[in-house]
Amino acid sequence: MLTDNRDKGQAWGNNTERRYPVTEPFRGAKLAILVGDQIVTILRDDIPTIAWPGHWDLPGGGREGDETPEACALRELHEELGIQLPETALTYKKRGIRKGKPVWFFAAEVPDFDETAVTFGDEGEMWRLASVRWFLEDAHAVPHQKDNLQEYLKVRGT
Repeated sequence: MLTDNRDKGQAWGNNTERRYPVTEPFRGAKLAILVGDQIVTILRDDIPTIAWPGHWDLPGGGREGDETPEACALRELHEELGIQLPETALTYKKRGIRKGKPVWFFAAEVPDFDETAVTFGDEGEMWRLASVRWFLEDAHAVPHQKDNLQEYLKVRGT
């Protein structure tokens, strides 16, 4: 199910999608990659001048140029972990607002995720394939990403 939260988080129905103008400004996009009951996470750099220093986060980041939210999330995934996924792998999307601008959250179920294919980039301190439960319960995971993941898991039915 593809959803967004432009209208208070309401789903737009099975296999349907509300389109927003590609020109609509947005801050960035995050991507939850689920591998069974595990999730791909990145430990953010412990630099006081960045948001959520030293916290566990999901792949993603800021928009470049006029890229779409999907392209932003997939580009960041490739830059941060060297992983390439097709846009069709994104099975869930949600539009939110952070600091007054739209942001996007995506989820992808990747049961055949190959850890040996990861090439960790130069942002963050390390990556981890962690249990979803651990990420949701860890005090040093980015809180709004935990909220996004919990919302997705409810939609998914787990």
